[in-house]
Amino acid sequence: MRTPLVRLNYPESSREIYLKLESLQPIASFKLRGAINAFRLAPPEEIAKGVFTASAGNWAQGIAWVAREKNIPCTIIVPDHAPKTKLAAIERLGARHIDVPYDAWWQCMTERRFDGVKGFFLHPVEDEPVMAGSGTIALEILEDLPDPDVVLVPWGGGGLSSGIASGLAQLRPETRVYAVEVETAAPLSASFSAGEMTEVERKPSFVDGIGSGSLLPKMWPLAQELLKGAFTASVPDVERALRLLVERNRVVAEGAGAVPVAVALGDKVEDDKIVCIVSGGNIDTEVLLKVLEG
Repeated sequence: MRTPLVRLNYPESSREIYLKLESLQPIASFKLRGAINAFRLAPPEEIAKGVFTASAGNWAQGIAWVAREKNIPCTIIVPDHAPKTKLAAIERLGARHIDVPYDAWWQCMTERRFDGVKGFFLHPVEDEPVMAGSGTIALEILEDLPDPDVVLVPWGGGGLSSGIASGLAQLRPETRVYAVEVETAAPLSASFSAGEMTEVERKPSFVDGIGSGSLLPKMWPLAQELLKGAFTASVPDVERALRLLVERNRVVAEGAGAVPVAVALGDKVEDDKIVCIVSGGNIDTEVLLKVLEG
């Protein structure tokens, strides 16, 4: 669906902070855009045999949603830290999931295979149809707000950032796109600082939709070409942003979706007109309650 662009109800700030509410997609995540496009452009004879992917939850739901519509068998390789709400959604959509340690999950994503699982692999990040699907967000932003100064995009693998930045580069190159990460798992920020791909120690937090210890090699050149840089937010700042979204706009975001708002509310971006991509809203209820209670 076309998602709304609304202003953050925060009169304490002189900035115009806007929210692109991808959390309102049917699977509560932007991932549905890329999943639909990936199915459309995949070889029909290949996907008819079944599909599989590696995902912590949102991409898995996107693939499962489309596979159910097309009556295609679907298997998801998920890391063992995946939130219960995302696993339950995968099951509701009729896909099966295999839980594996984080390292095995990352290996599946980089190698595009998993022993014992057959089917056409749909990568969550680095395939052009997936990035192009995410890029449709840029078109909608400019239709609703023709002159944003900055767009802040959560960085998980880089497909969302690259897709949006590519669209904006064609239509409004004056708009700068920055990736945002949680500081406990921020390999892109470290890589920009070092001028080369850099690995970091990943510390898990409730911000599960983004954050890893390293970059996908294909995505680093795209980040250098399309993005102006990367910012980080602390876990407490993300918690505060999530509470603010609920209290002021009645928007439920997952941790990754709240990171752009956390950055926009800080002192790292000086521009006046900022768009935050609220990438998803899939958060465990008990986690949300803990965050709301402080």
